Amino acid sequence: MSDKVVVAENGQGRYQQEVHVGQHRLVADEPVEVGGNDAGPAPFDFVMSGLGACTSMTLRMYAERKGLPLTRISVALRHDKTEVDGKPRDRIHREITLEGNLSVEERQRLMEIANKCPVHRALSASMVLDSSLVE
Repeated sequence: MSDKVVVAENGQGRYQQEVHVGQHRLVADEPVEVGGNDAGPAPFDFVMSGLGACTSMTLRMYAERKGLPLTRISVALRHDKTEVDGKPRDRIHREITLEGNLSVEERQRLMEIANKCPVHRALSASMVLDSSLVE
């Protein structure tokens, strides 16, 4: 994991951003229907990508440690809005596909492990977000 992620406008579109993550360069943008050029994933797409990647990697690590016959993992995610206790909330639906000759018990344990991935834990808890203005 990189110590720092830097995101800055790239001048290529109304909302386009260049994302620097260590040696990696990514582009973020908004879809056309909200005024972007759709040149890259939207911000919530990056959030869901992080959750999906973390889920899959956590499951792979666990399966390797336990010697489970897990041959492939796929995580599909989508975002919507819901209401909880009369307040609007963001909701991410996560559908996990596990391939391999796994028992019912192994599948259940893998689902428990999926909920322990660090990104899932961070998104499920109240996070502390500090912001400061740089002069």
